[in-house]
Amino acid sequence: MKKILAIIGSPRKLGNCEIMAKEISNQLSIPHELNLLRLQDFKILPCRGCYQCLFTKEHCVLDDDLNIVLKAIVAADAYIVSAPTYFLGINASVKTFLDRGISFYAHIENLWSKPAVGVAIAGIEGKEGYSRLIIQSFLKMIFADDKNTKVVYGALPGEIFLNKENKQAAGELASALFGSRVEKKGPCCPQCGGDTFRFLDNNNVRCMLCSNSGIITLPSGSPTFEITKSHHDFFSSKEDALKHKEWLLGMKSRFIEHKKALKEITHPYLKQGTWIKP
Repeated sequence: MKKILAIIGSPRKLGNCEIMAKEISNQLSIPHELNLLRLQDFKILPCRGCYQCLFTKEHCVLDDDLNIVLKAIVAADAYIVSAPTYFLGINASVKTFLDRGISFYAHIENLWSKPAVGVAIAGIEGKEGYSRLIIQSFLKMIFADDKNTKVVYGALPGEIFLNKENKQAAGELASALFGSRVEKKGPCCPQCGGDTFRFLDNNNVRCMLCSNSGIITLPSGSPTFEITKSHHDFFSSKEDALKHKEWLLGMKSRFIEHKKALKEITHPYLKQGTWIKP
């Protein structure tokens, strides 16, 4: 029996994020055990950028609940991730957890390519901002296989299912979770499948999911993105992820090597300005 973990990025109990995750579970055709966790139920401290988790076999040195959540993610066979839109972006609990992502690299072998689906929920149609992008990024950064992500709309608890099409959307996500990845219908990045881009000078663009760059062309009136894989990808393959881990591990020796020069750069700024503190 498959173990599915629903990661809920909303503080609302029985809110739209929770019932959407449960509806996806209801429409799954295979026997499974559904476990849920609400990120706000756990004490997840902001990352302090110490990199100690790279050099510790146990877990992050911060005394919080990160490892409880991480163990649940490692133990699961598949994921459903849902989170609400706050001010055109995803709820902060999702990003706070993701900021601790260096800790995930100790578990690449146990996390790699587990199937996942995600849903961003916004209260006003068209006002999801970059929420779906963060859901996609979340799935990539926990090394999951993003089978499909959607945006649905509803502000009041339960409102999403006043629209019958959202029950259908839940069914589509359920079908994708252990089925075939849903192919993108519109223009997308050929490297990662992302469909959010930053437009640079001239016809140059950068994919905001994998951060690879390329150009946009209009060969037949429709945009086509020609994105080239960079020399430093995070998650295109397990090999890329492991290479990034080695790059991170190398930061310690690079810091020691350049410590004196770095101190000479930063020291003149030490006493500049007045800090406001609690």
